[in-house]
Amino acid sequence: MVAGTQKGEVLAYDFNGQPVWQARVTSEILSPPQIAGGLVLVRSGDGRIFALDAKDGKRKWLYQRATPALTVRSFGGMMIDKNGVFAGFGGGKLVALDIESGNVGWEVSVALPRGVSELERIADVTSNAVTDGRVVCAVAFQGRVACFEIQNGNVVWARDLSSIAGLAMDARNVYVADVNGAVHAMDKTTGAYVWKQDKLTHRQLSTPLIYRGYVVVGDLQGYVHFISREDGAFAARIATDGSPIRAQPQALTDGVLVQTKNGGLFVLGLN
Repeated sequence: MVAGTQKGEVLAYDFNGQPVWQARVTSEILSPPQIAGGLVLVRSGDGRIFALDAKDGKRKWLYQRATPALTVRSFGGMMIDKNGVFAGFGGGKLVALDIESGNVGWEVSVALPRGVSELERIADVTSNAVTDGRVVCAVAFQGRVACFEIQNGNVVWARDLSSIAGLAMDARNVYVADVNGAVHAMDKTTGAYVWKQDKLTHRQLSTPLIYRGYVVVGDLQGYVHFISREDGAFAARIATDGSPIRAQPQALTDGVLVQTKNGGLFVLGLN
């Protein structure tokens, strides 16, 4: 069990809650560390990715890159699939790293910065990529949603769309919550639109979750919305404590777990 702190500390505990080791990275840790392949993978607030030995916390490799002058404060971490680590960065970049060495397998542009001012040119990938093992998809703020072949990074399709919250994927579609509060369903193979639910305008949606037959999103007023995966129609809306739901809902065996900004934990389900 591993946790990160705002002071850049990485803390490892055993299953009894006893400390095992402690390490430090270069800045605050805004996303949960991940454990894979005998490594603890940590992303720091300055954009670096650290691979630490899961046994003792010693550094195995480090990936870093130059960042634009102005970026969106991001809680996005990494997506790990088999031997690959996939991470989005400022400037609309998505990078695939070898988990054992940290070497770059490929780098692609989800979006290209456009505009005159630094503010207009922000095109950051602020959320985690998703994959089905064949393609990997990501979305950028003030940019595009795009899918790439996971082996070589070749683009499969791309569409103009802006999102900070991020996306989810099932066997058929990619689902994106955009900056205006609309939820989009697009065919995973072609990028063709399947449906759009635009009745949640300006509600600052969370990252979507696929749960059984629904796309689940939380909003700034603490409501959790269950949307049909088939046609985008609303199936239910459930209130929590009235404070924003920022993090992606989590699927449990018998419901959906959400955490609110006020610290409430709620497990919600549909009959």
